[in-house]
Amino acid sequence: MAAVCAALAIASSGSSPHRSIGDLAAAYLRLLREEGHQDVLVVGSSIGGWIGAEMAVRDEAGLISSLVLIDSVGVLVEGQPIRDFFALDARGVAEYSFYDADRFYVDPAAVPPEQAAQRAANMVTIGLPAGAVHGHQPGRAPAAAGAARSYVRRAGRVHP
Repeated sequence: MAAVCAALAIASSGSSPHRSIGDLAAAYLRLLREEGHQDVLVVGSSIGGWIGAEMAVRDEAGLISSLVLIDSVGVLVEGQPIRDFFALDARGVAEYSFYDADRFYVDPAAVPPEQAAQRAANMVTIGLPAGAVHGHQPGRAPAAAGAARSYVRRAGRVHP
């Protein structure tokens, strides 16, 4: 059995034609279908986890067999607040995302200008589809919030 690994990323131009998480999920599913993939393992980190969860829920063809979410945003977990990621500063992102925040914290003042510009473009790019769903309102569950739970019910198993 052949395995294919593909890393998909949202273009950092701030002008993506995909205006929602659902648009991105549909586009990635269309790509999987067009390329004839089956038994797909989707691994999503951060906003990619949100997109992966949405893909799993929308996967009516059964292309996705497994879903791994890493430090995902946009997925409702009972008892956990919906964090407004876009309101966090660099320290807040490190503290929220990592067990050892000091190890991964990067002082924005130490980032070269080109890298800072790329980071700003990335935030605009991921903010477009994320904002289209939940408008960056802290504490408000996004429309796709139940995606992972729905997929788990459909798949019938979870491996922590």
